[in-house]
Amino acid sequence: MAFDFSISPALEEQRRRVAEFVATEVVPLEQRVFRDGMTDDLRRELQGRAKAAGVFAPQAPREHGGGGFRFDESAVLLEEAGYSLLGPLALNCAAPDEGNIHLIHLTGTPEQHAAYLRPLVSGEVRSCFSMTEPPPGAGSDPSALRTTARRVDGGWVLDGDKWLITGADGAAFSIVMARNTGDDAPEGATMFLVDADNPGFVVGDHIDTIDATGIGGHCRVTIRDCFVPDDRVLGEPGRGFQSAQVRLAPARLTHCMRWLGAARRAHDIALERAVGRELFGSRLADLGMAQALIAENEIDLDAARTVVRHAAWQIAEGSRSSEESSRAKVFVSEAVCRVVDRAVQLAGGMGTSEELVLGRIYRDIRSFRIYDGATEVHKMSIARRAAKRATERLAARGEAVGREGSGA
Repeated sequence: MAFDFSISPALEEQRRRVAEFVATEVVPLEQRVFRDGMTDDLRRELQGRAKAAGVFAPQAPREHGGGGFRFDESAVLLEEAGYSLLGPLALNCAAPDEGNIHLIHLTGTPEQHAAYLRPLVSGEVRSCFSMTEPPPGAGSDPSALRTTARRVDGGWVLDGDKWLITGADGAAFSIVMARNTGDDAPEGATMFLVDADNPGFVVGDHIDTIDATGIGGHCRVTIRDCFVPDDRVLGEPGRGFQSAQVRLAPARLTHCMRWLGAARRAHDIALERAVGRELFGSRLADLGMAQALIAENEIDLDAARTVVRHAAWQIAEGSRSSEESSRAKVFVSEAVCRVVDRAVQLAGGMGTSEELVLGRIYRDIRSFRIYDGATEVHKMSIARRAAKRATERLAARGEAVGREGSGA
């Protein structure tokens, strides 16, 4: 058995290109964006520069205009993109577009590829993914979905309310998840491609959140008598939850890749201050408590990178990797938050500022432990799978198994 985490010369060259692009073209714009916000004009400008540098959309399929890198190769490149909070947007590998590109590529028809995928890969348009709903609707539990889809002549009519829909303001279209209703519709849920100019799809106000670097906000969306023709069904009717799995595991991991880059940036900033600043008669980096923070960050970053690349390799090899991606999402989301928190502590007062970037990373990264499945939900899933394996081992040995949920 061989374990090979080596990086090919070609991939290393592309990693170097991404790192150089982020350092020279993206990082200098950070303070402007932190002050004024990101606009679509600036996004297009950055993405044009990324295309010129040959680093655009590394994870997207080559036949649709992307870089065509394998998923495990993308882990290396997206980490470099994430070194700036603006990097993933510049390379068109940011959420939610990155996940939607993957989903439409694998489940869409040729006509949907032409109408939605190609413009999305090129950066001509943005998109959003509309599943999360106000309580008691879908959130960490997708089965609570309340938005409905009813069959009519030539298509479907959708009704419901969504909120915290990332990037909705200014998106050209949304992938909407709805629960099928009516005797003539299959059971389950269906995903729909809904154009932003559909009169039944209305983007409302932005919900103020602690993360603020993205584009298009986190919005309320009202869906009323929203007619969607049959050719805008994404995947098969009634198999929306199954199709969503195509998106979820890779999207969890690409979040991990990008935020790993941001956490590495935070650590580098704090480490450079620690070796350059004298306190109490010595360098900060020579003080024992500071050294503990530095060492713990080094360990967390290395462990997180290993977990991400292993899970990404499994997906690249064809595995669904649901449990592995859950483990990675839990570990990495917790680890990178620890890394950034320690970096802020090491940097002292300026560590809380956006001028040093650490303050903005700290704000933005906290939500990672919630979106794409809260840590507690993933832990529940991991524990249930572990208990099922233990139950099967006991049963195979002929030993008694307690009733599920009894505490036995």
